[in-house]
Formats: sequence, C-alpha cells, structure tokens
Amino acid sequence: MGENILLEKSYKFALRIVRLYKYLCEEKQEYILSKQILIAGTYVGAHIKSAQEAESKLTFTNEMAIALRKASETEYWLQLLQDGEYIDGKAFNSIQDDCIELKKLLTTVIKTSKRQ
Repeated sequence: MGENILLEKSYKFALRIVRLYKYLCEEKQEYILSKQILIAGTYVGAHIKSAQEAESKLTFTNEMAIALRKASETEYWLQLLQDGEYIDGKAFNSIQDDCIELKKLLTTVIKTSKRQ
C-alpha cells in the first residue's frame, strides 16, 4: 500500500474509526451515532480505493468527490460525539486532525484531476 499515500492514510483513518466505533459501543453503549461515523469514516477510503479502478477521469474525480463528502460528514459526526460528551477533546482533536489532512489531500487530488 506504500505507493499511494492517500489510500494508505485513508485506510489507517478507517481503522481508527472502527476502533472508535468499538469503543463507543462497548464503553459508552452508544449505537446510533457510532454507526453513522462508522459508515461515513470507512466510506472515505472505500471511495478512494474505488477511484483507483476508475475507467475514466470523470469517474475517478467523482469517486474522489464522494470521498471528500464522506470526510466532511465524518467531521460532523465527530463534532457531535465531542459535544455530546461521548469522546473527550484529546480524542476528538487527534481524529479530527487526520480527517482534515484527508480533506486537504482529497481537495488537491480533485483540483488536479479537473485541470488535466
């Protein structure tokens, strides 16, 4: 996986989201918000992976755009979990930083793809 930094980072991010989901279910008995963040947070990488197999530049760009939207959605659920006191500020900031980094990378890829 080392050749594609975006794919690698999104996979590691998805693993963090899976661990957060398990923590929320097991420790906080929270099952609704946790499911939402699990779906959004893991779909980021799934769409990036799908883009790698795109048959056209348009399909590639569209998959990356969906990944960006899912990353934005993940930010929403993270904020809600923090404000709802399911996760503390330290956990929020750590995962949020990764999410922001993914969004920046995705934005760059999308802009570059549209220019070519």
